[in-house]
Amino acid sequence: MHDELLINLSVSLLAALFFGLITEKLRLSPIVGYLIAGIVLGPYTPGFVGDQETALQFAEIGVVLLMFGVGLHFDLRDLLAVKNIAIPGAVGQIAAATALGTVAAVALGWPTAEGVVLGIAISVASTVVLVRVLTDNDVLHTTQGHIAVGWLIVEDIFTVLVLVVLPAAADILVADGGGAGEAGAPAAVPGGGIAMSLGMAVARIGLLAALVLGAGNRLIPPLLNLVARTRSRELFTLCVLAIALAIATGALYLGVSVALGAFLAGMVVGQTEVSHQAAADALPMRDAFAVVFFVSVGMLFDPHVLVEQPLYLAVLLAIVLIAKPLTAIAIVWGLRYSFRNALTVGIALAQVGEFSFLLATEAIEHQLMSEEGRSLLVATAIISITLNPLMFRLIEPMERWLRSKPALWKAIGSRAEAGGIRLNESMSARVAKSDGADDSTTRAVIVGYGPVGQTAARILRGFGVETVVVDLNIDTIRELASNGELGVYGDSTRHDILEAAGIKDAKYLLVTVPDVLVRTLVIITAKEINSRLKVFARARYLKERAWLEEVGATQICIEEAETAVGLARLLLSEVGADPERVTSELTRIQRELGVHREE
Repeated sequence: MHDELLINLSVSLLAALFFGLITEKLRLSPIVGYLIAGIVLGPYTPGFVGDQETALQFAEIGVVLLMFGVGLHFDLRDLLAVKNIAIPGAVGQIAAATALGTVAAVALGWPTAEGVVLGIAISVASTVVLVRVLTDNDVLHTTQGHIAVGWLIVEDIFTVLVLVVLPAAADILVADGGGAGEAGAPAAVPGGGIAMSLGMAVARIGLLAALVLGAGNRLIPPLLNLVARTRSRELFTLCVLAIALAIATGALYLGVSVALGAFLAGMVVGQTEVSHQAAADALPMRDAFAVVFFVSVGMLFDPHVLVEQPLYLAVLLAIVLIAKPLTAIAIVWGLRYSFRNALTVGIALAQVGEFSFLLATEAIEHQLMSEEGRSLLVATAIISITLNPLMFRLIEPMERWLRSKPALWKAIGSRAEAGGIRLNESMSARVAKSDGADDSTTRAVIVGYGPVGQTAARILRGFGVETVVVDLNIDTIRELASNGELGVYGDSTRHDILEAAGIKDAKYLLVTVPDVLVRTLVIITAKEINSRLKVFARARYLKERAWLEEVGATQICIEEAETAVGLARLLLSEVGADPERVTSELTRIQRELGVHREE
């Protein structure tokens, strides 16, 4: 028995490592490799067959740690920053995908309940895949990256709620003949029965939340601080793991899913002073068991479904790869954000994630989904996750093609820019008025108003320099306007936007956006308008310096170099170097890295 458990675990991890490396080399998500590893080890393919029961037991721990990690990193402020678009966007997209999945199921003769669950499952994107794609394309910290992440937070919260109410819904649907494997919609049930079942579920959730968030907030932080003072890494890791598993297990005794218990436990630990260390200790365990979770899902995949249900698979893929992104694009565009933002968010969310499998596992347990349905979901996930990075690479060519059609581009951009145009008219008037008010005024145009742009603006204003912010987030410009500051909404690579910001009479241009292509185009456009402009640009890597200098940057702050200098300063101070030695070493490092500045 012990030999079998060890053999299954080692083979699963080795297979996941092998196929994960292959997919990584192909610049795809390793999740695809883990799922393929599970398919290879499953009973439907030749060769070694893993023990599904053992894999599912390990996967249960993976579920707990996955949800614990979500709760640990859950920050309400990230959601509130983009709440005006993330909440209606995520809700709208989930509703559209669920409705389409349900209609497709009924049309193809599948049970309504299974169609609803499948629709909800394919509406949720993968956190791992989304962050990876946004990071690889250098847009994670842009407006569209913040929208996509906020959108995903809402989807994760929705999934947690679905996992919570699923048992109560299952009792009703299965009892009335709407479960998996039974065609047709469930019969009507008395309103009182539904209300009672949902009421009991809400009561159990409330009790768990009160215990964890109430009592837990008083007991867990002191416990973690007590263990942290021992300075024992093993004890601290053990404490974090024990808290996550204990609360998740306790949730079972209250009739609530382990997923919610783990999520709440993560929220409590995430608010403590030692949350960063807890995250660092939990991450390796979460990743290891998450791999086993994905392998276990792959082991349950039956390839015969590709032959037996090709039409349903095609419909699910069409919903994920076409309907979901089009819905997101329409919502973002309808809320008057730029088409580039809409396109980026829509394509980033065009895939199926890890929480979809959690939902499917829970649904099968309560007879709301068949094994055939889960196989279809796995196939949809593998294909969509594989295609997502490739789809993302089409954003630039697609936007260039649309811009080459002036009439079409004007029609697409007019709605998103209408609110910005009205705002810019008043802002342009204020900038022009400022031009004529005092010739001695020094102006700096700041492109991008993230943390870097905000810090630069605050410093410049403190020294009497007038700042004009250019940003693609219209809410940011509105907030600046309400505070009496100057700002212009729009694409900073365009002549008219920079001219509205007063670039002709500006002395300085600060380019703080992380996207190297945008930085380049902004500098070129600004220099065409005002050749005397002094340009201060942000760069991520040393290799970008030569190119930015060539297009007109006066001074460049290189994150890679600044990190090296800052780390050297800290280390020299730690080992007790005298101030002269510190200055000498830092000057040498700056010279080696080509960082030229006056100390």
